[in-house]
Parts: sequence; C-alpha cells; structure tokens
Amino acid sequence: MKTFNVRKLENTDIEALLAFETHNREWFESQIDARAPSFYSLQGVTEHIERYLSDFATGAWHPFVIEEASEGIVGRANLKNINSPKGCAEVGYRIDQRFCGQGLATLALRHLIQEAQAHWGLTQLLAIVYKNNIGSQKVLSRCGFLVEQELWMDKTKDECRFILSL
Repeated sequence: MKTFNVRKLENTDIEALLAFETHNREWFESQIDARAPSFYSLQGVTEHIERYLSDFATGAWHPFVIEEASEGIVGRANLKNINSPKGCAEVGYRIDQRFCGQGLATLALRHLIQEAQAHWGLTQLLAIVYKNNIGSQKVLSRCGFLVEQELWMDKTKDECRFILSL
C-alpha cells in the first residue's frame, strides 16, 4: 500500500514539480485553466515557487505538495487569497491523473481545512469548480462544502462556487 505525505512546497521542489506539471499538463488543462507556456521550464517553475513562497511569507498563500515515496510529487494543494481579517481563503488542488480515485484529493482538501483552522484561524473556505468537473464536486461535498445555489442555477456560467463554514 502506498503512503502519501502532504507538506509545504519548498525551493528544492523545482525539478520534481516541473516533472509533475509537465506529465499532467494535458490532464490538468482539461479540468482547470491552462498555465502560460513559459511556466513549463526550470526558470518558469523556479519563479512560480519563489512567488508562492513569497506569498506564504506575507500570509496570502499556503502552498503544499503531496508526495509518494517512490513516485515523488503526485499532487498539489493550496490555500490561496488568504484574507485573515475576514477569516476566509480559497482552496485549490490538482492530483496526478495516475493517482485519481485513490483518495488524494480528499486527503489534500482535509489537510487544507485543518491548516486553515489551525495555522490561519479561518472561518470560511471557498472553492470554484468547472461544472463539468464532477470528481472535484464530489470531493468538495464529501468534505462538507456546500454549493452556492444561486450561482449554480445560472446556466450562463461555466463555474460553480462551493463554500465551507469552519
């Protein structure tokens, strides 16, 4: 049985993160907005990590990676747009396609919920999901998020919002 570990993103993750993102690029782009082509290079990922860690230092983001001992990075999870005075943040995660269906998104989301409460003292989390991303909708519901009905009913929108009160 594989063992997974969730930990904060580090400067030493450049090559492993680039491999993870490159391997899953097509899969991710079918589920969420595409990254700029310049991201997919050592320099692009280095700048990305530096920006995330800088945002962590200022209290705006909390970036994590999910690792498996023999596979390396197999997922990511972030608390983003952290607004401590208002007690809220947005959650985001992405899982290697080869590891989908193994509970990693749920593991990541539960970790984000725990960190939101313990580290940041937040009281509300938001997730924005494409309506056709049924897998993420199930994960969010499993972790207690509720769909914001008025936005769900708007047929002109491709996305829906899920909210969790902590």
